[in-house]
Order: sequence, then structure tokens, then C-alpha cells
Amino acid sequence: MKPYISAKVVSQRETVGGHFLIVLKVPASFRGSSPGQFVMVRMPNTDTPFLSRPFSIYSVYSQDKETFLEILYKVAGRGTAVFSGLRKGNVLNVLGPLGKGFDVPPQCDKIVLIAGGVGIAPLSFLAQRCEKDHNGPEIICYAGAGNLESLVGIDRIEGMCSAVKISTDDGSWGYRGTVTELFSRDMDLYVNNGSRLYSCGPDPMLRRLQELVEGRPVVCQVSLEERMACGIGACQGCVVKVRSGGAGKGLPRVCKEGPVFDICEVEFGEDNG
Repeated sequence: MKPYISAKVVSQRETVGGHFLIVLKVPASFRGSSPGQFVMVRMPNTDTPFLSRPFSIYSVYSQDKETFLEILYKVAGRGTAVFSGLRKGNVLNVLGPLGKGFDVPPQCDKIVLIAGGVGIAPLSFLAQRCEKDHNGPEIICYAGAGNLESLVGIDRIEGMCSAVKISTDDGSWGYRGTVTELFSRDMDLYVNNGSRLYSCGPDPMLRRLQELVEGRPVVCQVSLEERMACGIGACQGCVVKVRSGGAGKGLPRVCKEGPVFDICEVEFGEDNG
């Protein structure tokens, strides 16, 4: 088992309402992180309710021989509210990188990203790596949120994509409706031509995306958002239902066999969302 390491906060800022970007100084071993992997983070020496929490890796980069980890997150409760109060020089305990990341074949001409809310974080890391490691495939992103104030990470991902298409539920920016509705209008452009789809977002969004792609000649991988206690598969607290013949036997763990799965293997239902 990997040990938790101490990671110093380099900076933290609010990007849009209730969403924060924190930068941590981490060991050089994090340079091997893969898009789709995650870290477990906890506050040291505290009695607050902020126990270990999973966060997708937004980016890992090197500068002046140092290594930095970025986490993009939304304040969703008391624990993450405490987390958002951290400032430069504070120290966190970090375990990672963990889990199975996205699989991108060496020869891939077009990558389509479908992001819901803060689910844009691992997809941005994927776009960054594809620009660097996969001979520049065309990258198209569909990003959605409830409203303009909740759209996060758009500026960064626009710099890595040939097109970014936006939806908001209330129509305050871009297409009025869900991101899956927006994607469905273009879906025929991406089937049966070697395109690869990658997605992350709330389970209802992923469930609808599964309905759209099922039975179509296209590969779609999805990173599941799930509550976790340990992050290493020991507690069995993040199991997910899969269809017969899917990834793993029985109930695979999101932290160990995932968080990335073929979207058609996942049995979305009451237990998963």
C-alpha cells in the first residue's frame, strides 16, 4: 500500500461561484499520473469532519524541477468547505495517484469529451496529455452545467480543443438544455469512424449518454464519481454494478477496477445514482 505523503499548498483560488482550484507541491513520482486517476486527500491533525476525500486529478506539471498537482473541485458540504479555506503554506496528506485511467489508443484521430460540471477536470487532463502524447488528435468538447455561474474550466479546455460546445440548463450560455441533448444533435458525426468518446459527470447525465451510445459503433469510456472511504479497495464502500461480462466479477470497486469503465458495462440504477 502506498503511504500518504505531505503536500504543501502552493495556491488556492475560487474560479467560479463555489468552485476552487488548489495547487499542491508533490513528489516527482506524481509525474507518472494518468488522466482519469484520482487522489485521496485528508486534513492532518484535525478533528473536523474532513476525512479522506477523493478528487480527480486536474493536472500534473513540472516547473523548476518541482512537481505540482492541481485539483479542481466544488464545495459540496462541510468537509470541502473546510478544504476551501486552506491557504499557501498549509499542508495536506495525499495518497495517489490511484485507480485506472482512460485508455487512448496510439492511433486516434478524433477525441470527443462530454463533461458535466466539475467532471471537466479529468477530461481536461486527458486533453492535455493527448496534445502531448498522441500526435495531436482533433479534440472536441461538450461541456454543460446548470447555469453560466456554474460553468467551470472552460477557459483552459478551450485552449486544447478545436471546438468547445457549451450547454446550460437555463440557457444562460450556449445551448439551452442538457449537455447530452447538445451532444445527441452531433452524435452521428462520431460513430463508425474511429472517434473515441470520454465522459465524466453526474450519474443521471452518464445514464442518458449510455442510452444514446448503446448499440452504436463507438467506444465510450466514463469516469465515475463515487464516494470513497479508503481509495484502495479495502473497505468495499464504492462498489458499482456492472452487466454480465463487464469489468471485473461481482461488484467491481470504483477506486480499484475504476474509476474509468466502458460506459456500456455499467449498470446505472438507484444504487449508482
